Formats: sequence, C-alpha cells, structure tokens
Amino acid sequence: MGRAIEITRFDRTAAELRELAAVTRDGAVVRRLLGIALILDGHSRETAARHSGMDRQTLRDWAHRYNACGVAGLKSRSSPGRPPALNEAQMAELRSMVLDGPNVARNKVVRWRCVDLRAEIAARWSVTLTKGTVGRLLRRLHMTRLQPRPYHPKKDAATQVAFKKTSPAW
Repeated sequence: MGRAIEITRFDRTAAELRELAAVTRDGAVVRRLLGIALILDGHSRETAARHSGMDRQTLRDWAHRYNACGVAGLKSRSSPGRPPALNEAQMAELRSMVLDGPNVARNKVVRWRCVDLRAEIAARWSVTLTKGTVGRLLRRLHMTRLQPRPYHPKKDAATQVAFKKTSPAW
C-alpha cells in the first residue's frame, strides 16, 4: 500500500473539509474534498483514493493542487479549447472584404457565396474551412449568408426606368 500523501496546507481541518463538501454542489469537488480529508486523517493513498472514487495518482495530483492553491485549487478548470481558425485582424479583413464585395475581374464572381469565401480565405491565409464554418464566421461578424441579388456592373439605371415605362405591362 502507498504511504500517506504529505499535506502542507493546514488552514482547514478534515472536519471542516467534510462540512465544506456537504454544502458543495459540484460532485467532482466533493470527491476531491473528501479524499483530502481522508489524507488529513492519516489514511493511505490507496484507501483514500478508493473511498473517493479515483486512482491513487489522481488523488496525489489533487493533493498537490490543494497544497499549492487550497480549496480553490480543487475546482475543475475549463480547457481553453481549439484556437480560432482566423485571428482578429483576419476577421476584420474578412468583414471588410465581404462588405466591399468581390472584384469581378479577379474573383470571377459577382457576389460572395460561402464556397467563394472559402476559396478566398484559403488563397489569402492558407486556412482550409468548410462552407458551414464560413457561415459561422459570418454570423460571428453579425452578417448573414444571404446576399442581395447581384446586379450587372455596367447597368444603366436611366435605360431601366425608360424600359419600365414603355413596356407593355404598363
């Protein structure tokens, strides 16, 4: 059997840790508090870990965190998660690119679609994204995937008005 783990922090007794465990709502923290309380009572690592529902090594790690940070060190930490595909500067550039619209000569499109933006992002920043991810990026920028109907760059508004007034529908 393993020997008892050294607890160097004595600001709380085993009874106080059990009282704190009784009012704590997080089950994982309760198990950790009870494991530390058993160690403070002088139980071996094996016994304390088995009664707390964890492995000896896991209890040892939590005891080291308790020694370093106290009861606050027994709370679960959230993982940082996956880093975003585009940084803030790239997101700002993407926003201005969408608002300005595509260059018809260079991009060969008259309006941005998610697949077109996906290709442009891959060309500019070497980041491969799916169409759905591009849609989520647009939503994060408070934009929609729906775009207004495109218009021809050489259209003549006066000719259109004249055509409407002389068409047989009027």
